[in-house]
Amino acid sequence: MGGMNAVSQMTENIAPPGLKGLIVADTEVGSVRGHEGWYHYRGHSAAALARSHSFEAVAHLLLNGALPGWAAEEDFRSELAAARLLTPEAADLVASLSRTDLPPMSVLRSVLGVQVDPRPTLDLDQSERRAAVMRAIGITPTVLAAVNRIRSGAEPLDPDESLSHSADYLRMTLGETPLPEHSRAVETYLCLTADHGFNASTFTARVITSTGADVAGAMGGALAALAGPLHGGAPGRVLDMLHSIGHPENAVPWIAAELDAGRKIMGFGHAVYRAADPRSEALKAVAIELGGELVDRALDIESRILAYLAEWKPNAVIVTNVEFYAGVVLHLAGLPQETFTPTFTTSRVVGWGAHLLEQAANNKIMRPSARYTGPLYNGD
Repeated sequence: MGGMNAVSQMTENIAPPGLKGLIVADTEVGSVRGHEGWYHYRGHSAAALARSHSFEAVAHLLLNGALPGWAAEEDFRSELAAARLLTPEAADLVASLSRTDLPPMSVLRSVLGVQVDPRPTLDLDQSERRAAVMRAIGITPTVLAAVNRIRSGAEPLDPDESLSHSADYLRMTLGETPLPEHSRAVETYLCLTADHGFNASTFTARVITSTGADVAGAMGGALAALAGPLHGGAPGRVLDMLHSIGHPENAVPWIAAELDAGRKIMGFGHAVYRAADPRSEALKAVAIELGGELVDRALDIESRILAYLAEWKPNAVIVTNVEFYAGVVLHLAGLPQETFTPTFTTSRVVGWGAHLLEQAANNKIMRPSARYTGPLYNGD
């Protein structure tokens, strides 16, 4: 009887494929309620925050636990602006690595290793961990913008501490002070994507942190996860899709051919949402405010694709996800397509930092098990 109970218990502990829906930790940072089409940062609607607050205020909430008042937000803005500055050694490393074939995210991983406190989080107190996290958040847009500038044949720009995080990122990437509407559009995107539950990169950051590793190591692992096209690389592919479709009347035959070929349709469907993706809805509103031919075409193509998908899988709920309008908004703000995933990184590094700090503050090493399914040999 005892043996049978043991076998039964082992069966109950087998996680679903991809760990889907499996709770592996407690968190106060935020969560996603996919069936409601809602997600939050520390209890505040993330989509509402993105519409009404600055990126600095959202980052303060995630990292410090509360929305700031005016004075606290200004202090945080100054702290983050100062953290954007690279040391001369780090700037030289960026310049050197930008002239190689390394992807921008790999360049950032290397620079984090020399710019951020290398001591294990296990040996740091919470204020020291937070300082290292702020350093990582600060240099991320500076490094990624510099890589793009150097590879386009231009000189990298130093940060401007008088600008907001989003405006300075755009300026350092594009080489000129952005229009206010473009800066705000990108800021809305950054606010919307700063955190999103226990996604692959966030989980990676927490697993690495659980070993007591340094902040740069945890951030580097998260960066590697985010670089995967199934996680952070879809916005650019959405633009490719819109270009391939061309006129909206081509949308249905195009998507039918793609589905018949077994290919994934970027910008549609989500692992969690069974109601409208609030990030997509918020960015759709931003796109409409910016306006133009691309927006009109995207709106028309979206409606035709959703209608086709509803007929193709009538029992499934397939929604437009964040990548669809992210690609449109980032393009209209002037960002090159190759900077879309780096832009995502500029925001998501905040969520990683919040989870990293939470994990380190009450740590237990993550040590799951695997089910062996290979052959057994006796006597070898």
